[in-house]
Amino acid sequence: MKIVVTGASGSVGTAVLRALRQAEDIDEVVGIARRVPPRTPPAPYDVARWVGLDVGAKNTRDVVSTLGEAMHGADAVIHLSWAIQPSHHRERLRRTNVLGAQRMLAAARDSKVPHVVVASSVGAYSPDADGSKRRDESWPRNGVPTCEYSVDKADVERLLDAHERAHPHVLITRLRPALIFQRVAGSEILRYFFGPTVPPSIFGGRAPVLPWPHGMRLQAVHADDVAQAYLSAVRRKPGGAFNISAEDVLGGEQIASLLSHGRLMEVPRAAFRGAVAAAWNTRIVPVSPGWIDMALAAPLMDTSRARAELGWSARHSALDTVAEIFRGMDEGAGTPSPPLRPR
Repeated sequence: MKIVVTGASGSVGTAVLRALRQAEDIDEVVGIARRVPPRTPPAPYDVARWVGLDVGAKNTRDVVSTLGEAMHGADAVIHLSWAIQPSHHRERLRRTNVLGAQRMLAAARDSKVPHVVVASSVGAYSPDADGSKRRDESWPRNGVPTCEYSVDKADVERLLDAHERAHPHVLITRLRPALIFQRVAGSEILRYFFGPTVPPSIFGGRAPVLPWPHGMRLQAVHADDVAQAYLSAVRRKPGGAFNISAEDVLGGEQIASLLSHGRLMEVPRAAFRGAVAAAWNTRIVPVSPGWIDMALAAPLMDTSRARAELGWSARHSALDTVAEIFRGMDEGAGTPSPPLRPR
């Protein structure tokens, strides 16, 4: 099979390339990215033929044409291209996230690619006021309106809905993962979400206390587990949507056990969000307060369909996955790929 991966040089792309490199039934891989690895890349980047392309560039015709050439003869496209920074430049994010997905679909259609596998997210889901029940893939997908990431994910889902209605001969599979982590993304996560003012040593278990918004809980999944879900989707061609997450759910006590020897201080949600908003507005931290809104509102996902139809289950627990990314942040871990390269 020939597989084309957009956003292939990023964290999830790196894990997907690792999986494709080990797959005997994959004989050609094309990696598309705005920032490509070195000319003679190490594993796993050496599995791909690289095409340097910004899917959010301003010239639509050139982007679609280049994508179409790369997709010629492909059995499937795995679309991972996404931007979360710079968070203060909203129009730039929209071009990469939403317009980029639209261009990918146009190129796949023009190139007669039969199967498109798209990276959606738990962020596409509407808020869940209950928060105690696991929700399947039928939960509404209107996003969290105050979170730019969530708004874009929900808009891409609507774009996919419209494409399925207009072009039913193109099979679309959507994966909706929880928060995705792996050790080699440590430098990137620190840079994208915390910035230079937060010392990495905090993530080595040396925080004096963990401030935690009251009642917030998180789901997470290891990048290698997500990559196996993509590989299974490419092979099985199921179509439809799949929640992808480890089974354990993390709250303040679990995170505090990793960062602050269990010392936890629950704070009101509004106060925590206000502090993040102030830090973002003054450019102290790069992460916007919308991410807090999404974390507080997102439903807990039921992954039964992925187990039944993809034959998939997470090998890493959420707690082990978060512990791994904390180690990576503390150690400044990365890879030679430009998005993951330690600064």
